[in-house]
Amino acid sequence: MSTKAPDLEWLDGDVPRAEGFDDTYFSRAGGLAETRHVFLAGNRLPQRFAGRKAFTIAEFGFGTGLNFLTTLKALEEVRDPAALTFVSFELYPMTTDQLSRALGAFPELEGLANELLKAWAPEPGWNRIRVAGAELRLGIGDAWELIRDVSIPPVDAWYLDGFSPSKNPELWAPELLRAAAELTAADGTLATYTSAGWVRRNLQAAGFEIEKVPGFAGKREMVVGRKA
Repeated sequence: MSTKAPDLEWLDGDVPRAEGFDDTYFSRAGGLAETRHVFLAGNRLPQRFAGRKAFTIAEFGFGTGLNFLTTLKALEEVRDPAALTFVSFELYPMTTDQLSRALGAFPELEGLANELLKAWAPEPGWNRIRVAGAELRLGIGDAWELIRDVSIPPVDAWYLDGFSPSKNPELWAPELLRAAAELTAADGTLATYTSAGWVRRNLQAAGFEIEKVPGFAGKREMVVGRKA
């Protein structure tokens, strides 16, 4: 199996849009603020990092790495932070140039982004990359195949960040979400920008209790949850 970079269109100069999925990688209203609102606040982070020896986050859709780097930035603000393992699945990894251009929109993350870019050489299967003391376990390939072949600590928080469910239903399928639930710690949580009814039902069927909360930048609703 070989890796295939995404075909991108750049909106507003620096917002990448995946032509194959007709969707952007982050909000044109502000990618950094979106990640903080949806994934960090939605999983009650960085508060939950404090007082823990280790913490595991898993994510469907590595994309630009914005969620990973924003999490690392939040970890810097925690006294005696947990050792972070960040597990992410990506079918179409960006090239170094694409990643650099996308992350260039976030000068606040420049130092962390440069560290990631220096180590960026993803191969099919599981890759281990260390950035700012955290371990990124990056799975390149089909998420359903990769999730059946992963050995990780119980997941404390999920970032469900695939492209729009209507454009990329595979990442929101019942079987994949059940597999995610099986990897989740007893008190594990999830957050996602979508509130589509069929996604909520699939999450509930997988074993999560969910609720709708206010979304980002005028989006009425998003979903958070915890393992039932």
